[in-house]
Parts: sequence; C-alpha cells; structure tokens
Amino acid sequence: MSGNPPQGWSLVAWIALVVGAGAAAILAWQGVGQEGLRHVLRATARTSLLLFLGVFLASTVRSRWPNRATEWLFDNRRYLGVSFATSHTVHFAAILALTRMSAGHPDPVVLLLGGLGYLFILAMVATSFDATAALLGARRWKRLHTAGIFYVWTVFVLTYLGNAAKDPKAAASIFLLLGALAFRLAQRRAPHAHATAH
Repeated sequence: MSGNPPQGWSLVAWIALVVGAGAAAILAWQGVGQEGLRHVLRATARTSLLLFLGVFLASTVRSRWPNRATEWLFDNRRYLGVSFATSHTVHFAAILALTRMSAGHPDPVVLLLGGLGYLFILAMVATSFDATAALLGARRWKRLHTAGIFYVWTVFVLTYLGNAAKDPKAAASIFLLLGALAFRLAQRRAPHAHATAH
C-alpha cells in the first residue's frame, strides 16, 4: 500500500467522508436538537476554515518554501477548494436545520452577506472543472476566483468578529485569517522589493 497522501478527486471523497462522518457522530452523541446542530456548526466552521486557508495560501507557501509538501498543496488546491465547499455545504445544512427549530428570524444583513458568499462558492466550484473553466476564459476565471476567495475571507473575518468577545477560539481564528492575508501580501511584494534592491 502506498504511503502517499490522497490527491485529486480521491482527496475530495476522503474529506467529504470525514466531514460527513464527523457530523453524523456529533449528532449521534449530542442528539439532533439545537445543541447537537450547534456542535456541528462549530465543527464544520473549523474544517471549512482549515480547508479555506489551504487554498488561500497554497500558491504563496509553494513560492516561499518549495518542497514536496507545498507542491502537493499547490497541485491539490482545486480539490481542497471543492472540499471546502463540501464542508461548508454541511455547515449550511446545519444552519438551515437550526433556523427551522429556532423561534427567531435570521438577521437580513447576515442572510445577504452569507448568501452572496455561498453564491461565490457555488460559482467557484462550478468553474473548478477544465471544461467550465475553459468556457469562462482564463481572465474571467481569475477575476471570479480572486473576488470569490477574498469575499469568503471577509465573511469569515466578520463572522468570527461577532463572536470574538465571548469565544477565544473565534479570536484565534481572526488572527489566523489576518496572518494568512499579511503573509500572502508580503510574499507578493517580496519579489518586487528584491528586484528594487538589485
């Protein structure tokens, strides 16, 4: 048996299996009521964040530290993106179920921001295949995916900001997101600074 990590669509399948099994295990342990769904929300928020950061930083870490691990990350960034969408779909299903059980109504602003985020995710997944990417064209594809990934980054930050005061893990997630953005921007400027110095 090969010791190589899964890649390509087998990676998507494995991650979907892990996320789905994890959500099912949480509901089996905590029950299918509001408490169980809140645990699923927190768990899938974490898996989605980790997968998103993998996609967000794939090109940057490969450029900064070229090795087998970063090459694997870069080569599989498309499949990590689809896996992120899979995790966030489970997250969305838990939101819908929790909303139906709750007596309150969701904030319209949250609905608008979150809804647009999911539209971006769907659009990016739909254009993650060679045929659809070719139909869109390289320039429009890049614009869509750049706008989408930064919009999702913004939604993550705003979501965690709303919980940071009462949840240390939310504050830690904000630092991770801000650190990832700072690292990405710093690495983008590094070649220009190097060229200027010479």
